[in-house]
Parts: sequence; structure tokens; C-alpha cells
Amino acid sequence: MSEGFSIEEMSLGQTASMSKTVTEADIVLFAGITGDFNPAHIDEEYAQNSMFKGRIAHGMLSAGFISATLAMKLPGPGTIYLSQNMKFKAPVRIGDTVKTTVTVTDINIDKKIVKLDTVCSVAGKPVVTGDCTMMKP
Repeated sequence: MSEGFSIEEMSLGQTASMSKTVTEADIVLFAGITGDFNPAHIDEEYAQNSMFKGRIAHGMLSAGFISATLAMKLPGPGTIYLSQNMKFKAPVRIGDTVKTTVTVTDINIDKKIVKLDTVCSVAGKPVVTGDCTMMKP
């Protein structure tokens, strides 16, 4: 398995992306793993009467896509989360392909700390935006 990038190999503005199409199974499995059975996510009849007019994916499922991009791409395996800020901008639905992009905004080589902007988008429209602080030991 790749070790991703060492703190010395990273540079300001460096980016990495991953994409994932959200499936029915993703939502059901996420609900089962977390215990979050909010009817907005799993009950179509309920969701049809909501402001979204249909089921939406858990917001934290998209947050998981951010985690995966950080862990597998940039900074890469061995990365430790220190903090994450997020704003949920729009719903994600079954069948949507979520593209997650992370961008290095600050590097502290001595402390092995890197800060990144994090964006999840669907069809070019941001659905989750934020930033995070990571340690790359």
C-alpha cells in the first residue's frame, strides 16, 4: 500500500480527488452502521412530503468521502484527522456521483501538520464545503 505523501513532499495548492456514485446500498448500510434511520434517508413516502421531495443521503456519508480522499490520496495512508469543519450546501441523492477534492492550504513541516480545503460536489455544484487539519506522521 502506498504511503501517500510525506509532509516534505506536499506543496501549497496540491490537490487530489476521488468520486463515488451513491447507491441504495450505501444509504442502507450507513444507516445500519451508524444507527441513523432518519426517515429523510430511508422512507420514500415520508421523504416525498419533505422539503427535498424525495430521499436524500446522510450528510455524514459525504463527510466519509472526504475522509477517504484524505486517507487514500492526500496526504494519504497513515494520516491522522485533527479537525474538520463542514457546511452542507445541497442534498445528495441516490444515483448522484459525488466528487471529493482536497487542496493543501498550509503546511507546518516541523509539527507534521497540513491544512486542506475540502469540497464535495455533484455535477460541478458544491454540496459540502469545509476545511480540515491533518497530521502526517
